[in-house]
This record gives sequence, structure tokens and C-alpha cells, in this order.
Amino acid sequence: MTINLSTANEFIARHIGPRQADEQAMLTTLGFDSLQALSASVIPEGIKGTSVLNLPAGQSEADALASIKAIAAKNQLHKTYIGQGYYNCHTPSPILRNLLENPAWYTAYTPYQPEISQGRLEALLNFQTLISDLTGLPIANASLLDEATAAAEAMTFCKRLSKNKTSERFFASRHCHPQTLDVLRTRAEPLGIEVVVGDERELSDLSPFFGALLQYPASNGDVFDYRDLVERFHAANALVAVAADLLALTLLTPPGEFGADVAIGSAQRFGVPLGFGGPHAAYFSTRDAFKRDMPGRLVGMSVDRHGKPALRLAMQTREQHIRREKATSNICTAQVLLANIASMYAVYHGPQGLTQIARRIHQLTAILAQGLKGLGLNVEQSQFFDTLTLHTGNRTSALHAKAQARHINLRVVDDERLGLSLDETSSQSDVVALWALLAVDGQTLPDFDALAQSVTGTLPAALLRQSAILSHPVFNRYHSETELMRYLRRLADKDLALDRTMIPLGSCTMKLNAASEMIPVTWAEFGNLHPFAPAEQSQGYQQLTRELELMLCEATGYDAVSLQPNAGSQGEYAGLLAIRAYHQSRGEERRDICLIPSSAHGTNPATAHMAGMRVVVTACDARGNVDIEDLRAKAIEHRDHLAALMITYPSTHGVFEEGIREICGIIHDNGGQVYIDGANMNAMVGLCAPGKFGGDVSHLNLHKTFCIPHGGGGPGVGPIGVKSHLIPFLPGHSALERKEGAVCAAPFGSASILPITWMYIRMMGGEGLKRASQLAILNANYIARRLEEHYPVLYSGANGLVAHECILDLRPLKETSGISVDDVAKRLIDFGFHAPTMSFPVAGTLMIEPTESESKQELDRFCEAMIRIREEIRAVENGSLDKDDNPLKNAPHTAAEIVGEWTHPYSREQAVYPVASLIEGKYWPPVGRVDNVFGDRNLVCACPSIESYQEA
Repeated sequence: MTINLSTANEFIARHIGPRQADEQAMLTTLGFDSLQALSASVIPEGIKGTSVLNLPAGQSEADALASIKAIAAKNQLHKTYIGQGYYNCHTPSPILRNLLENPAWYTAYTPYQPEISQGRLEALLNFQTLISDLTGLPIANASLLDEATAAAEAMTFCKRLSKNKTSERFFASRHCHPQTLDVLRTRAEPLGIEVVVGDERELSDLSPFFGALLQYPASNGDVFDYRDLVERFHAANALVAVAADLLALTLLTPPGEFGADVAIGSAQRFGVPLGFGGPHAAYFSTRDAFKRDMPGRLVGMSVDRHGKPALRLAMQTREQHIRREKATSNICTAQVLLANIASMYAVYHGPQGLTQIARRIHQLTAILAQGLKGLGLNVEQSQFFDTLTLHTGNRTSALHAKAQARHINLRVVDDERLGLSLDETSSQSDVVALWALLAVDGQTLPDFDALAQSVTGTLPAALLRQSAILSHPVFNRYHSETELMRYLRRLADKDLALDRTMIPLGSCTMKLNAASEMIPVTWAEFGNLHPFAPAEQSQGYQQLTRELELMLCEATGYDAVSLQPNAGSQGEYAGLLAIRAYHQSRGEERRDICLIPSSAHGTNPATAHMAGMRVVVTACDARGNVDIEDLRAKAIEHRDHLAALMITYPSTHGVFEEGIREICGIIHDNGGQVYIDGANMNAMVGLCAPGKFGGDVSHLNLHKTFCIPHGGGGPGVGPIGVKSHLIPFLPGHSALERKEGAVCAAPFGSASILPITWMYIRMMGGEGLKRASQLAILNANYIARRLEEHYPVLYSGANGLVAHECILDLRPLKETSGISVDDVAKRLIDFGFHAPTMSFPVAGTLMIEPTESESKQELDRFCEAMIRIREEIRAVENGSLDKDDNPLKNAPHTAAEIVGEWTHPYSREQAVYPVASLIEGKYWPPVGRVDNVFGDRNLVCACPSIESYQEA
């Protein structure tokens, strides 16, 4: 017998759920003899053969890990004092192991179904409470993407709410972090807002401004007293946003107490690794009066149908798919996983622990400053928290070189000044090493112990915090590792994530996040690098991003990729900005019309509005496809002003539209560019390529097609691919060759999770990626075929097939039984399933996407649940079950309800064990159906005492 001695690559088979026999059985059900035959019937003739997936064969998991380990080793981890909004910190080991590295947390989905999301919702409520407490503002959201984009959201927030309605000018302090100012300029220009950067201490006339952004403490380290300035801005009818350091706020008067209307910033230093810039959770808090205008997600208290307190996402009517082009933000998610890390960091340390960390950092900085003064250096700050700026004159360049030789990174301020920031990881030896670095040869170094005895804090007495923080019991109990470990386990047990069940969400691609893909994320070589470290120290990241960009070009058919956008929404935005800049470069500034089909995801029109474009909606036909004649008529009507078409492919309703080439041609013929939303790339990789069948730009959701986990609603990554003519207009950054056009704070966005996608593509190889797309299509069509006799499949392609997802139409059942799509979604919880996507893109429907990762056994389990639910609906229709008191209307059923008094006309067994397989592994929802209306009418978005909530 001949033995193959080459290393086996089993990853493709591990990633893909169905076994070979299962695959053949499903193909037989569909009437095909091969995957190739199925693919040929699904992919339209006009785009067959457009794939250019020229990638090598996949590597084994061991080989891929060895390859990326070699790349990681090229990153140099110097001692870093750069600061500028990014700080080294310790991720507590129980949080690292039990949250960040735990699939129960990182494979969860956005908590749209609150009954199976109570654990992560509680963690987010803790985050909101943390932010509200520290900023002194009563309401905070569940996080934003990063500090710079949060500042941009604050700017447009102020524009909407300011009483100075005639002003188009926004003041931004020159003491803000430079990357924040860059993103503000990018976001302001398409909206006609003028960002005026200056020194707030020199302002006399405030009347020209509708709002202002201040940094607290300042980026250079100063701590300014802003109380009088805020009053002056308010007197001029302007609103004030303050970018504040959360750790400093444990010691300083919070922005809400000196009059700020908005506080924004980053929670990165609360236990989240640097990660070369991300992902990190930004925060946004504001006054109660402004809560309904706040961007992003908001967790609030409500009650379930038994009157028990329950959590859910509040004020869902603010979502983009309702406001569409009237939306003021395209943010449709949060940095949930990172916000949860930050919230648990606060839970673990508690108020005393956080304050102690802050005091220690401040005291070390004060000792450092005093010692530097003793060495004759000019320390520019007299009042500071953790950051100093030194005027070093003609020594500056030599000092940076000397620091590099000693593996130390200082902040480059300008030719005559350098900066440094201490952090949680700083120590006495670090202070002494900095003295030695900055001293002139032969100088005697200061006596650390003597200074430690004599130096006191330098924070202004008038700004010392007087109000208490984090008094809620959750921040004062879980301070031992045992307690925290059990708390995290208890929260995770309340939830359904991908580690427990299939999550069949259409348009969201909840697929396997393989362990081998996740392992490199927490390596120090990727996690501990500052985004503004000198380029020679990030050679590993540069190789990784360069290779990943090339891989994604192969997958999409585009000529270049930018990895900067740190969410799908930001990818959309960067793509439209590129189109806008392209038209401007050709002297066609007039082109500002964006055509968007009526079926598009709501972020599309919201993004177009943010990019300074006017939205014109095009019709869809009875089969859900773009009405090509209506599109043609509107393209011709607006040909002198046509900028772009935004279209999702395969379509939002889960079909490969036959006319996509013709659609692209119509837009190009009338002077526009084609933006193809890449949300559904999971059906295309290896089969067809948007960059080859008419797209000019696409964003990709790496958290969908390319395996970055959803993390409970974030992180996401939304890079864009472009054709060659748009390359000059990709996002820039002060740290990149092209300086303008930054769309987020860090040059490579959420860089530390890019190894996940690199690993996935490297292990799958070209053939594996193609096979994944084919299996995604097979699984979706198998579910559609099994369920079509029970629920009508709303849309299909020319051959009666769907793409990678299918839509079940439940509207007729509402008419015949009174059972709604919501009832079916909640009943699925009793079967141990997360519901499919509800009522999008069509109200009263369920959109199902099984992905290639699910086995036939799991698909069958889901189909059996849906069939059993149909039987229950039929029982309601024929009167066997009461139309108002039945398992669907009362779903989901909790354990407490089952052991209590039972008054329903159906049995307890039918309620909780509708199929026998559940007896062996039952998921018990912690709450009954949540009352959203009650929660919105009685909005509570921070941790209340149980007593006060019950009284309310």
C-alpha cells in the first residue's frame, strides 16, 4: 500500500458541514448529480466564468499556523509610550479565557431576539452603566466603532440638535487626537460642514459654530478646565462634545458635570489589546433629552409576558431600514465583543480597582515629570494625567534615534517636541529607563524612592472628581476569579450562540469561526502593537495586510483593496466616497444622484446621504428583481447628475438576478459607477466575481463571508475592493502614503482580527473557497425544497433555485390562523433555534441562510422544527389549538412557567418538548416573550436596582 507522506489538509472538510454521502443525498433531493451541475443552474449565463480565483491549494491547519507565526514574528514589540488614544493594558486572564477566547461569546449574533440574548444584553447594559457613570451623562449606547468615528457621529448629532440652525461650522480643538481631526474632516466635507481647528483658549466669538469638540485630557497631556468655555458655547446656542479618557474620569470631574452635551471616547484601555488599532469599543453618552437622536444601538430594560424584568435593544424604530435616506447615521451595529470585555474589566476591578489603577498611573507620571525637570528638560504640562510633552529642541531627532536603539517608542509631536504616555503596564523600572534615555550623558539620574515620597498628584484641585462611580452591585461583587468565571458562565448560559445551534439568519452568514483562525488573534505579536509604531516595527502586519489584499482581489476580481473600513457600514461609506472623488477629479461635481433599489438594506440610502448624494429609489418587479426598465428610465432621466447605483448581489431576496450585466451597463452608459454591496459574497467566491461582471467598487463583510466572528453584534470589518480607476481614491491616513480621506482612526482599521480571514483563505485555498460557495448554495436550496410544501418560498431564480438564502412567506398564515412571523420566531426558541431574519426584505417573511458550515443533520433538525411548527399552525387553523392561547402565541416557554400553575389548553410537554430530541439537550430561555413597547415607554438604559425597577 502506498502512503501519502505529504501533510494532510483536512481543514476544508472540517469547515464544511455536510459529509460526502450527505452532499449526494441533498443533491438527489434537488435533482442534480453534482455540485457543478447545481452551480451551473444557479449562476446566470451572463456571469459564468468571471471568477478569477487564482489562489494556491489550501494549507493544513498546522502549516497555516506555522506560516502566520513566522509573519507575526516580523512584528517588533518595543516598549511603547506613544499614547494618542491607544494604551497598553492588561487583559485579565479570566476575561481572556472565558470571554475573548470563548465561542459562547464570540460566535453570538446581534441581540435582535432578546429572549435568547439576555446574557450578552446584560453585559452590554453593564457597559452602558459604566460609561454613564464615568461620563456623568445619563444615557449611553452599546458602543460605536472607534473614537474618531464616534467624534464624527457627535459632530452630526450636534448639527441636528443645535439651536444655531444657520451655522455650518464645527469647532474642533487642536488638542484633539490628530486621527480624530482627520476623520472629522473626511466626514464633514460631503455634508457641507466646515471643521474649524483651533486653540479653544483663544476663542472670542463663538457665534459661528453649531457645536464643538474638546479633548479631556488634551492629546498633549494638559488637563484644561472647560466649565466656563462650555457655558459660553451654550450661550451661543452651540452644543459641546467632549472626547474623554475613561480611566482619567475615575479621578476627574466628568464631562456631564461641567455641562457637556455629549461625551465620546474609547474603552480600549479597559482590558482590550492595542491590536495595531482595533477592534476597540468606542463610547457615546448624552443627555436624556437627546436619547432618541443617539446613533448606534441601545440596550434597555423591559418586562416579559410574565412581568419579569428583561432586556432588549431599545427604540428599534431608529434603525436605518426604517429611516432609510432620512437616517442621520449608517451605524447599524456595535463593537459588542470589545464592549463586553471592557465592561467585564470594570466588573472585575470594581470602582476601587479602577481608581487605584488610575492613581498609580498618574503618580508614576508625576514622578517621571519631576525627575525630568530635575534633569533640566522642559516639561510643557503643569497639570496632567498620564501624558507629557517635552520641548527637546534640536535634541529631538537624536532622542528618537536613541530611543529606537533601546527598543523604546516615543510619540512624534513635531521637530522640536516629543511626547510620552504611561499606562497600566508601566512600572518603576520604566520610569528610570526613560530618565536614562532622556538624560544628557554623565547626568546623575533622579532618586525614584525619594521622589515617590515627595511628589503629589498634579490634577487641578477644582477638577478632582467628587461623585461616586460604579455603585451598582454588579461592579462590587465579582472581584475574585472564581466569582467572575461563574458570572461569565451564567451569562453565556442564558444565550444561544453558534456553539450551541445553527443560526439561520439570512443576509448575515453565521458560519464557522474555526479555532485555528482565532488562535493568532491573541498572540502578543499581533495584539500588543501600537497602530502608530514606526513602520519598521510592523513588517509582519505589512506582509499580512499585503497578502490579504491580494487574496481578496482574487476573490472579487477587483484591482485593489483597502482594509481600513472597520465595519460594513464604513465600507459602504468609503466606497461611495471613492466614487464621489472620482467624479470630482473629472470635473463632474454635479454627479450626486445615487440610484438604490427599493429592496436594498437600509444602510445603503443612509450611506448615500452621508456621502452627500441624493437618493432616487428604483422599483423591483413582482419576483423581487430590479425592474430594469424603471432603472433605465431613471438612469436616463438623471444621466447628467448620475453618480452611482448601489445594488446587492446576489440580491437582497436571495437570488442571482439574470440581468446584472445589463444593469451595470445601463449605469455606465449614463456616466455612473456601480457599487455592488458584497454582503452576499458567500454565494459568489470562486463562482463569479463582481469586479469582472460590472462592479466598480464593493465592500466585503469579513465577518460574514470571510469568517471573522460576529461577537454578539461586532466586531466587523468592511474592506472595499475597487477597479483600477478608483485606486487613487481609496481611504488615506496620516500614517499611509496617501494622507487624506481617513474613514476610521487606525490606518488598517481593526487590524488584529485580519489574521482570521488570512487563515481562512490560506487554509481553504482556491478550490476550498469555491466549494464553500457551492455548499452554501446547496444547503440553502435543500432547506427551500424541504420546506416549500409547508411554507411558500417567496422568490427564486429562473430555474426555480435560490442562491445562498431563501425567503419563506408567512403572510398567508397570518390571514388563516392569526399566527405572525414573530410567533414563529419565538416558537423556534422552544426548539432550541435562533430565529431566521424576520420581515426583511419583505414584512411577514423569514429569510434563512444555512451557510456551508452546517451539517445535513442540523439542517434536517431545523426543517423538522419548522414542519412541526407548521403542524401547530394547522391545528390553530382547524380549531384543535386555541387561536389565542397556543404554543406559538405564548412562546417561548420558560422553566419557571413549566413548574408553576399550568392553565393553558395544551400540555407542558408540547410547550417545551415538541420533539423528543430536546429531552437530551434542552435550551431554557431565561425570560418569556419580551414586551418591546413597555420598554420604549419606560426607557431604562443603565443598571437599575431591582427594587427601584419593580417600584417603577
